[in-house]
Amino acid sequence: MSSTPIATRPETTPPDGSDPRCIPHKLTVPLPVGDACSYPAYSAEEHAVWHTLYARMAELLPGRAADEFLTGLAALQLDHEKIPALSAVSRQLHRTTGWQIARTPGLLDAHDFFSHLARRIFPCTDYIRGRHELDYTPAPDCFHDIFGHTPMIMHPRFADFYQKIGQAALACRDPQLEEGLTRIYWFTVEFGLVKNPGGLRLFGNGILSSSGETLHSLTAQVEKRPFVPEKAAAQPYDIWHLQDVLWVVDSFDQLEREFVRWARSHRLL
Repeated sequence: MSSTPIATRPETTPPDGSDPRCIPHKLTVPLPVGDACSYPAYSAEEHAVWHTLYARMAELLPGRAADEFLTGLAALQLDHEKIPALSAVSRQLHRTTGWQIARTPGLLDAHDFFSHLARRIFPCTDYIRGRHELDYTPAPDCFHDIFGHTPMIMHPRFADFYQKIGQAALACRDPQLEEGLTRIYWFTVEFGLVKNPGGLRLFGNGILSSSGETLHSLTAQVEKRPFVPEKAAAQPYDIWHLQDVLWVVDSFDQLEREFVRWARSHRLL
């Protein structure tokens, strides 16, 4: 099944009722940022879950993940055995691309989430899924957020595109246009593929933090379409099942260029 949803409402409801972890938080106080993010007292089991997830993805991703992701992951030097401190990851991001991490209590209200992206701040959870959710969790957790998201934010071109997503979202006043922007986010940031001389590679964070999506996404079961923002904006998605349609960018230059073109055509940038 798919990895965690983005910080907005899902397009479908869970088949067995609402998961409270997927209900967006509306902020009433500012989130702690960077060194203000305290480190929780994790249990040995929580660290063990991180280690299990990390080891599994480290084995699966070579030859499947984009070079930019693998380079970012190596540069971050994340602890394989224990859950990293958000403050330490934030310092590394800030040195490299000017981004920081904010500690969020869970899924954020869309406006709050995108307002942080617009300021080069990535809202990140610091709790981890249970062992029974190793293969799938509908809720955000720190493995998806840290392992899945932050390596790509180490890539300057992607980091700039990610900020532009936030800026465009804040300028959006049309619900239908906002839905289209959400879908573009989903099919790029969370579930994007990029061309590589060796074949298609994964850069979407929802794929890269999910063994199931990683193994599924490059198979013939998934229809791959050239990335066109107008078409991605019209494609519905479902967070509760493996994705059956994915979009492919030629490069991260093309991704940013095409998104800026689309956003400017709607007066969002």
